[in-house]
Amino acid sequence: MQATLEQRALKVSIIVTLVVSSLGVTFGLLAGSQSILFDGVFSTIDAAMSALSLVVARLAIREASQRFQHGYWHLEPLVAALNGAILMLLCFYAFLNAVQGLMEGGRELDFAIAYAVVVAIACFSMVIYQKRLNRHADSEFVRIDIQGWLMAALITTALLVAFAIALLLQDTAWAHLTRYVDSALLMVLTACFMPVPLGIVRRAVREIFLIAPSAVDREVHAAMVPVMAREGLLNYHSHVAKAGRGHFIEIHIVTAPEFGAGQGVAVMDEIREQISAGLSIPPERRWFTVAFTADERWA
Repeated sequence: MQATLEQRALKVSIIVTLVVSSLGVTFGLLAGSQSILFDGVFSTIDAAMSALSLVVARLAIREASQRFQHGYWHLEPLVAALNGAILMLLCFYAFLNAVQGLMEGGRELDFAIAYAVVVAIACFSMVIYQKRLNRHADSEFVRIDIQGWLMAALITTALLVAFAIALLLQDTAWAHLTRYVDSALLMVLTACFMPVPLGIVRRAVREIFLIAPSAVDREVHAAMVPVMAREGLLNYHSHVAKAGRGHFIEIHIVTAPEFGAGQGVAVMDEIREQISAGLSIPPERRWFTVAFTADERWA
């Protein structure tokens, strides 16, 4: 069910993004607007990233294969990092273009308020639609896509406000400033939105380098406390990592040599069940290993 919702959200996003990007590039070229063109190019790249995310999302729900024995979860942070890096480069390039525009005395702008209204409505509608869907899908890809749509919505809303202000200035003593509206707005927008792709890249890099997620680590330790006390176990060592939607949890428990005498594997499986019950991560999204040893060297 979650995978179906995730794929539906990404498919709808790709279709709407292609429509919005086509409008943006067309209006941007016709109106001579850097801001609208940036909005269109941003949407085009976002559509490409959504398509790539859809491919990886389908892979991620597959069973492990002989070649990928830990599954395909590790592909998710790689795609997220690529997505964030491309958006960062796009923002930086657009910022430099805006600076160049200001240095060259700005640009004449034919206003496209109708474009901004239509696209803003489409973007905010997609944010609402995907948020509702992701309450059940709980997808990192959809969360990233929502951020992309929110950025596009805010960019377009800012365009709408700036175009309206510039239109009001046309017949005033400040009319000469309208040439600078487009470049100045683009510079402000790209500077303000740079933290969004930076955050995407930062989270993805943490997963690529298998940095232990603190929330999962605390959860594992909390689950182990009652088990250790109830079963009289000596010590344990845990290792956690996250890659996309997958969580890798390894726990090595040190027992007394006489542990499980007369009960065998059954008591070990019971302890595994107790630990598993204390974890909030669903079984289909975790690689869960609990090992037992009487020798501290193997823990």
